[in-house]
Amino acid sequence: AAPIAFASIIFTRSNMSGVERPYDDTDAGSPLPSFDASSIKLTTVAPALGVPTQQPDYLDYDTKGRGVVVTMFANTGVSYLLGIVAGGVYGLREGLLHTPSSRFKVKLNSVLNHCGRHGSWAGNVLGVASIMYSLFEGLADHYDLDQYTRPVVGEVPASPAFAALMTGVTYKATAGPRVAALAGTIGLGAVGATYALYG
Repeated sequence: AAPIAFASIIFTRSNMSGVERPYDDTDAGSPLPSFDASSIKLTTVAPALGVPTQQPDYLDYDTKGRGVVVTMFANTGVSYLLGIVAGGVYGLREGLLHTPSSRFKVKLNSVLNHCGRHGSWAGNVLGVASIMYSLFEGLADHYDLDQYTRPVVGEVPASPAFAALMTGVTYKATAGPRVAALAGTIGLGAVGATYALYG
């Protein structure tokens, strides 16, 4: 009898006259809340939840692109890795060709020596060249060299062409003016070929 009495207390409620009747959730005095969300205005609730109601704030866009230091780090890392891989492949070939013995340990030692020598040399050369190129390109962008010149060859802007020329000249400056001029011309041709390939 006790469980039945308990159930009747839960599922029945009293009205004002004291008459017990079954529970009805449509009743005005219902203890359960209504989950109807049609009357909620999202523009009123959104700021409390951290959701902006006006236009979103955008970051300032730099029309010049990335900064000089960011560009320099990216270019140097990619160039260094490419140099290590290319030099390592060349060192693998040289180590297998010039091994003094056919024994496995001697071959392995020869390959590791050649890969380390050629890979580090090529990585260092390309890394230093990319640092100089990035600095010269940042200098040309800072002084807005493009507005004073027309495109050098076809659609090649002046900043990359100037950077490549100055990188070659600076890298081989100690070898004399003729070698420095040749290195600068090679750099200028490399940039022109790159723009022609991707254009």
